[in-house]
Amino acid sequence: MPEPAAAEAPSRYRVDVPLRWSDMDAYGHVNNVQFLRLLEDARVIGFEQWFGQDRSVLSEGILVARHEIEYVAPLLFRIAPIVVEMWATRLGGAGFDLAYEVRDSGDPDSTVYARAETTLVLYDFEASKPRRMDASLRDVLEQHSGEPVAFRWRRR
Repeated sequence: MPEPAAAEAPSRYRVDVPLRWSDMDAYGHVNNVQFLRLLEDARVIGFEQWFGQDRSVLSEGILVARHEIEYVAPLLFRIAPIVVEMWATRLGGAGFDLAYEVRDSGDPDSTVYARAETTLVLYDFEASKPRRMDASLRDVLEQHSGEPVAFRWRRR
């Protein structure tokens, strides 16, 4: 009897995100607040790739409920883009967590500048309440799922 085909392993999504001159602070490195904008840029690009033409799963409403970020190394301004790796971690009934690593390149040994996690809630703006995650959204997120962020406080 033939063995069942192995399911495709979930993977981290990688996106190049350019730095902007305005991201820099007086010390010549990317300001801590700007990191959240870089993560948002990665999320927008990633969701376009993940969901393609079927953006209705997100366009019906989605809110950021929480951000957590750990700065690992100073990121000096440069022309070359940084790489943001992004993957889903927790999938709930009406929301999910996205994990990120902000890196120098796609090389796993490259410098990590920050680790972060965002909780997103699917939201029905007409009813003013969270809405349930449908199967198509869950399927896409499962294709890009992985372990929770390895924050320092979790490693203690």
